[in-house]
Amino acid sequence: MDPFHVVSWMTDALDEKAVKNSRYALPENSENLTERQEETLESVARADKRLYHVYLLKERLHDMSETMDGEEAETRLDSWVRSACHSSMEIIRELSKKVRRHRDAIVHAVTLGISNARMEDINNKIKLTVRMGYGFRDIDNLVALIMLRCSNLPIALPRRS
Repeated sequence: MDPFHVVSWMTDALDEKAVKNSRYALPENSENLTERQEETLESVARADKRLYHVYLLKERLHDMSETMDGEEAETRLDSWVRSACHSSMEIIRELSKKVRRHRDAIVHAVTLGISNARMEDINNKIKLTVRMGYGFRDIDNLVALIMLRCSNLPIALPRRS
């Protein structure tokens, strides 16, 4: 239940059902906005209050990605769930139920600063190695190459110091 994936649930839900292509209409995160992105955000705030409200909900969920103590994480997440429950969009209300079901795991992940980054890095290395190993005749050689690439073992090559 790493916070990055919780925010991605929100982004996917918006893009899939609620507001088509909202991922591209709004900037990904509020920090480090370019001047053009700020203008786009201001125009969305004026033109489509519903979309802007959902953007603010996404940003509040994104703010949960920083490590904080358990009480603050619970307070922020509960506040987000209450706001999302009263959304005019069904998909956001459904997402609030999903977040509520995983509430404890999300709070623990935020409190402990847990991230799936290392696991995703290893998965990407494995996928890349499988693509590189296309054509291997022996699966054991491919598994050995994956084990070699994903470990931190120092390998002494012959005739090299």
